[in-house]
Amino acid sequence: MNRDLEQIVIARIQSKGPISFRDFMEMALYYPGIGYYTSSTDKIGCNGDFYTSSNVSPIYGEMIGRQMEEMWALLGYGPFTIAEVGAGTGKLCYDVLCYLKRNKALSAALNYCIVERSEPMRERERSLVGDDVTWYKSVADLPEMTGCIFSNELIDNFAVHQVVMKQELMEVFVDHDNGFKEVLLPATGELKAYFDELGVKLQPDFRAEVNLEAVDWIGTVATRLKKGYVLTIDYGYPSSELYKEHRREGTIVCYNHHSVNNEPYSEIGGQDITSHVNFSSLHHWGEKHGLQLCGYTNQAFFLLSLGIAEELANKLVHTAEDGYAGYRQNSHIIQRLLIEMGPKFKVLIQSKNLPQAQLSGLKLAQPYQL
Repeated sequence: MNRDLEQIVIARIQSKGPISFRDFMEMALYYPGIGYYTSSTDKIGCNGDFYTSSNVSPIYGEMIGRQMEEMWALLGYGPFTIAEVGAGTGKLCYDVLCYLKRNKALSAALNYCIVERSEPMRERERSLVGDDVTWYKSVADLPEMTGCIFSNELIDNFAVHQVVMKQELMEVFVDHDNGFKEVLLPATGELKAYFDELGVKLQPDFRAEVNLEAVDWIGTVATRLKKGYVLTIDYGYPSSELYKEHRREGTIVCYNHHSVNNEPYSEIGGQDITSHVNFSSLHHWGEKHGLQLCGYTNQAFFLLSLGIAEELANKLVHTAEDGYAGYRQNSHIIQRLLIEMGPKFKVLIQSKNLPQAQLSGLKLAQPYQL
């Protein structure tokens, strides 16, 4: 735990009264210099708190690059901007670029941007990808672009409001009296309207998250995209799954040294706090801002549609000096990306100012109701 940050949170509560869970989460993750994502400690990989798909193998970035290459073709082979929002260590950016550089025409037409609010993360990204990338602090800072805005495990880290349905909808606030404790106060009209717009009725005592930042984010993304695609990869569900009975305690999860807990008020600033993404929300408010649904699937179907199995087999034949070692490596990649992470992570693709076209990554998409 960052004791300085804990005391700052306590001082704010003592000065202004209970703070919303959303404000608590924002401070824990993004307080300048000492929040979880604004400090210089490792977050991702074996020395951090969690793995992302890009840590497993460069082939993950290659598959995303393959989908980007097709998007460029569908946009007419002209100038093409990729804006990756929240690039973490820069590993995924590096792998995508390595793939795209094989196509000389695309490489010449490409402008790759990273949107990163954390200065320590920006420096880490810069050390890996160097001059191949332009950085921006927010999506709103992006110039109007033609291409693809994409994110990988970003939206689950937006600070969320928590609510509980009592006789009316109540919002969770955080107080402190010999320890942190929760109090419930009447929810705002904006929080109530969120569920009304999505046609969701919470059952009594049901706890849920409301990611208003994601609503604002998808609207801003749509304004920066003149023509092209929005590719969102994260864990979560549509409303029809997210608010099922077995999730009545909400979806807040904390990651600390590769262990999982449900204690956001411990290790403040020293652990990740996440919540599941509501993909129905991104679809609904995306449509309101001119984004059309291309498709929604999970990571396993997305990667298989793009040919990951064939690519792994090809690499095994042409690059493995030790056949057994190559087989074991492929088995590890399949286990992690397709079996463990594959069903958990979802892929949402939206488009703007484009005729509908079948994207390769959606060939095996199952019919989901968003």
